[in-house]
Amino acid sequence: MKQNSRREFIKKSSLSTAAILVGTDRAFSQKTVIKKNAIPKWKGFNFLDFFSPDPNNQRNQTPEIFFKWMQDWGFDFVRIPMAYPSYIDFDRSKDINIEDVRNIDTAATDRIENLVYMAQKYGHHVSLNIHRAPGYCINAGFHEPYNIWTDQQAEDDFCYHWKFWAERFKSHSSKKMSFDLLNEPSWRDDMNDQFGKKTKLPGDVYRKLVLAAKTAIHEVNPKRLIVADGNEVGSKVTPELIDLEVAQSCRGYAPGVISHYAAPWVFKDTSNLPELKYPGQVGDQYLSKKMLEDIYKPWIELKNKGIGVHCGECGCYNKTPHDIFLAWFKDLTDILSENDIGFALWELKGSFGILDSGREDVDYEDWYGHKLDRKLLTLLQNA
Repeated sequence: MKQNSRREFIKKSSLSTAAILVGTDRAFSQKTVIKKNAIPKWKGFNFLDFFSPDPNNQRNQTPEIFFKWMQDWGFDFVRIPMAYPSYIDFDRSKDINIEDVRNIDTAATDRIENLVYMAQKYGHHVSLNIHRAPGYCINAGFHEPYNIWTDQQAEDDFCYHWKFWAERFKSHSSKKMSFDLLNEPSWRDDMNDQFGKKTKLPGDVYRKLVLAAKTAIHEVNPKRLIVADGNEVGSKVTPELIDLEVAQSCRGYAPGVISHYAAPWVFKDTSNLPELKYPGQVGDQYLSKKMLEDIYKPWIELKNKGIGVHCGECGCYNKTPHDIFLAWFKDLTDILSENDIGFALWELKGSFGILDSGREDVDYEDWYGHKLDRKLLTLLQNA
């Protein structure tokens, strides 16, 4: 090959190689770009002060210092799951009647409002959630008089409650507060059977409820941020809601055999559960980070379409071995966090929490009289 021809060949080869490398870099950068979430990447905890339908069976009121500790630890999000009967005035010696559902007890709602203000005092965004709605709850334990998916009166009462809360917090900006409409919707044949079959809701049925509630809320405050939990107990993206421009909330409980291992409200028989491994084969499935990536891929795609996504609940019951819990939970929270999706542990104090969880295999740190799971706290802070 002549010298000039050789130079020309080398020049062209170099340009071709550069083009390939540039193309590869572009493809790689496109693949790895993390699109910003339409809502902030909030991290925090659920507080269960009004979780029970019976106000005489509620947890102790959350002390203000908990919100200060959260602030010091770097968290900024509080979700308050409420059972509507906890703030209704009716004869509790009997099952509730439909006529009672709108009898709101303002003394009870004042206590809820005080909890909201206390959390906001320390800079936390508050997500108000109706966990038990008129005619629906993922858990039994309270006799519902109707079905929110089939009875128009139940839907109307649900909207009545949300309009009440919209009026109550009318002056709060969406930076400070959001409304998480209904906890973990699903189709249930019997609203009062804890172990009854739960299946995916028809998308149009769920859309109808969300649209009705959104309309009622936005009549009072057109700018209120609204969140709709995923279909099929919070696990599935709901395409039918995309055009409504409401955020959607997933769950951090998959697979349930880890997150709810030996939980009596989930498993009828807790004595014949498989041995847990992570990663590893458990029963008929291989548990791994790849499995989790596949589960959350639709949620990441939804977020990349410009719909706000948050994980409103996550965590693990205290019967799961701690090392398995932490290994699984690190993978899960890494996937969420790396994709700009925030999350909230089911609780700060209690069997899912970082304080006083009752786990038997944790080297707790004394924290002002509480037992602190420092490893779990650090994991959450670093996610």
